[in-house]
Amino acid sequence: MSLAAPAPGNLGVRGGRLAACPGSPNCVSTQAENQEHWIEPLQTEAADDSAISLLAEIMREQPRTTIVEQTGDYLRVEFRSFLFRFCDDVEFYHDRRSGLVHFRSASRVGHSDLGVNRRRMEQIREQFQRRLAAAGGAAAESRGRVLELAGVR
Repeated sequence: MSLAAPAPGNLGVRGGRLAACPGSPNCVSTQAENQEHWIEPLQTEAADDSAISLLAEIMREQPRTTIVEQTGDYLRVEFRSFLFRFCDDVEFYHDRRSGLVHFRSASRVGHSDLGVNRRRMEQIREQFQRRLAAAGGAAAESRGRVLELAGVR
């Protein structure tokens, strides 16, 4: 059984920004204007396509995951839930100027996801940081600097 809904038309990067989260709590974004939806961006010192390539590698290891689009600074992925095959859209955008990888994770249907999108993105963050550290490329910026760059105070 699958409860399919088409991909939203507002996905992608426009003017250096991912789409805003809807009013429902089933979305997180590093560019959200409110704390309910906001989540800390990933940090990287990479000035090339390696951050997105690493994220794509991590995504390929996730169950029920399809990479829909990948460019040098953007990655779009669909995650499907185990039981009903609900689809969540996940996007990553590497802003090389700031050294941040912004992301957005949102459910296509329903209102609450019981924190699934936030937990997933925190797990991806842990994997990303672990692999960067193993490669010797861990960023050393403070949380305050990240908040400043993200425009959240």
